[in-house]
Amino acid sequence: MKLENVVPWGRNLSEYREMFLYSDADRDKKILGCGDGPASVNSELTTLGVNITSIDPIYQFSKTEIAQRVDTTASVVSDQLRKNQNDFVWKNIKDVDALVKIRLDAMEKFLKDYEKGEAEGRYLHQELPKLNFDDASFDLVWSSHFLFLYSEHFDEAFHKAAILEMLRVATEVRIFPLLNLKNEKSAHLQGVLQILKECGYNYSVVQTDYEFQKGADEILVIKKS
Repeated sequence: MKLENVVPWGRNLSEYREMFLYSDADRDKKILGCGDGPASVNSELTTLGVNITSIDPIYQFSKTEIAQRVDTTASVVSDQLRKNQNDFVWKNIKDVDALVKIRLDAMEKFLKDYEKGEAEGRYLHQELPKLNFDDASFDLVWSSHFLFLYSEHFDEAFHKAAILEMLRVATEVRIFPLLNLKNEKSAHLQGVLQILKECGYNYSVVQTDYEFQKGADEILVIKKS
């Protein structure tokens, strides 16, 4: 990964709650976030006493490097959002200004926590489809805005390998969203569901109250039998 190709865009705990139907019933679960990036969810949940580890290739870079990249890209992303705002649903978030503030606030919280979290092993430079954890190390693994969304960049074999690896290290997996960048259901979804069925995993597609990308209001929930 080259940092100049990264567009940091962090989400907060409130969004994670809505995307992943995360509730008080999940508070005691040991969580792994795959591709959390510069989200504030790790910082916020850690403050609440939740055991959470986040992995992302962006964690190979320093706080200063990530902060500089946020500063460089924030205005560009904001301009693109204003030009394409009709492509999104302004329900959970009222407008572009509110969205940008949410994202910048989340990334600021992340950056304030980043070095401490690194030292504590909460932010690890790892990436799918190979994780450096023992079997059943976590109760819950989630992946936000990576799998399925970037279907044109990562093929079906990658998706299958990544999800089976997530299931190796946890008893439950939640993935959001199930659409690609064109707002279409990922072409890899049916193949993934088939391999899950063949492997004997229980899965369901569950509707959430969160929708920002048009039509992206479902998560895939997978549990071991």
